[in-house]
Amino acid sequence: MGDAIFQLVVFGLIILGSVSFTLFIRRLLVNASYKNQRLHNIEQKLDAIIEKMEKDNTSN
Repeated sequence: MGDAIFQLVVFGLIILGSVSFTLFIRRLLVNASYKNQRLHNIEQKLDAIIEKMEKDNTSN
């Protein structure tokens, strides 16, 4: 009886560890994707600012 309980606990911990690791990796990938999207958005805004500054410099 004690061996069966021990095996269930170990099996449960293995499953819990696997699920936790999977969710951790998933969260890392989602966060990386979100950061890349924000970085791309910032780059676009900076490009627009640079273009406007260059236009202002050439018109003066």
